[in-house]
Amino acid sequence: MVFVAGQIGWNAQCQFDSDDLVAQVRQALLNVRAVLIEGGASPAHMVRMTWYVTNRAEYLARGRDIGAAYREVMGSNYAVAMSALEVSALMEVRARVEIEVTAVVPA
Repeated sequence: MVFVAGQIGWNAQCQFDSDDLVAQVRQALLNVRAVLIEGGASPAHMVRMTWYVTNRAEYLARGRDIGAAYREVMGSNYAVAMSALEVSALMEVRARVEIEVTAVVPA
């Protein structure tokens, strides 16, 4: 199993390239994918995702763009149990989304 702690939408230098929700989702997913690969897994091994967003209305309104970013980074793995929660804030002030993942790698 690979447990990916919450990943936010900043780059490898721990800097935000954008305050846009979809851009941060894309970067957070890239970060998740990088951790999965480092742990010997891939997006195909994901079984659970938890998303924390700071603006539920924007998350819902931008669903198509978020879905496109997901498909671009994670492929067509849709058999993932997912929860999404609105939170009042995340630890990094500019963070708009944080994503946690659990993956199961077959023996």
